[in-house]
Amino acid sequence: MDVPAFESMDPTGAREHFGSLPRPPTVDCRDVRDIDAGGIDARLYRPVDGTTGLLVWFHGGGWVIGDIDSTEDVCRSLANRSGHCVLSIEYRLAPEHPFPAPLMDCLEATRWAHDHAGELDIDPARMAVGGDSAGGNLAAVVANIAPVPLVHQLLVYPVTDSRMGSDSYTDNAEGYFLTAAAMRWFTGHYLSGTQGSIDDPRVSPLLTSAETLRQCPPATVLTAGFDPLRDEGTAYATRLADEGVPVGHVQFADQMHGFFTQIALIADARSANALAAQALSEAFAPAGS
Repeated sequence: MDVPAFESMDPTGAREHFGSLPRPPTVDCRDVRDIDAGGIDARLYRPVDGTTGLLVWFHGGGWVIGDIDSTEDVCRSLANRSGHCVLSIEYRLAPEHPFPAPLMDCLEATRWAHDHAGELDIDPARMAVGGDSAGGNLAAVVANIAPVPLVHQLLVYPVTDSRMGSDSYTDNAEGYFLTAAAMRWFTGHYLSGTQGSIDDPRVSPLLTSAETLRQCPPATVLTAGFDPLRDEGTAYATRLADEGVPVGHVQFADQMHGFFTQIALIADARSANALAAQALSEAFAPAGS
């Protein structure tokens, strides 16, 4: 891919570089439109007509890069495969807007979607959150804070422990796109303000109290074998399960960080998207069905 190391660039340069990579959508969706989610830019994907469930999706990119354009195929795929709506959120990025600004945007957009369910033609009792990487981190924290009732959380190779001390940080420190050095770069920018720390459960949800985790919605956690984040994703799934939360955890052992978004290129990405969509479909199913 001839991608420069993240830590060799400044945030503006990293955004320009990754924003210049071609990424036209390869997945059709019946209705895609940009909306204002309470002052936050968002994009709504609707595969069918009628009241339906809603996945509020937070894109990856280490809280520093990425946008709703970069996650087009994933949102279209999840909407089509699940038969339910997806709302992708354009949250503010660090370091211009460090923690907790991105999290606050995600919380506000989730509240807005619940409060405006009628306008969106979705069922406010059938809402879920999800995201990949840093977006998975944001989704996990939103699920823990629970600003609205949620029926599911979809966490794709999520950041759950910003202390970065797991074995997978050593095993997969370099050579597989996302490196340990890049994660230090991302986390440093995210925590470059005056609030938050690597020990804050809103930054490292693995450190969330047992009492809070017990109240969480059921989860689907997907991890990749060749990923610095592999072990913390697994550890988070284990913690949720230990606290009695229904969890489905699947590790794609032969994949690396970022594979989930490469639907047009990688068969495992299509399989992972199908698995995630099935979990959403089941979570959104009417009670007793």
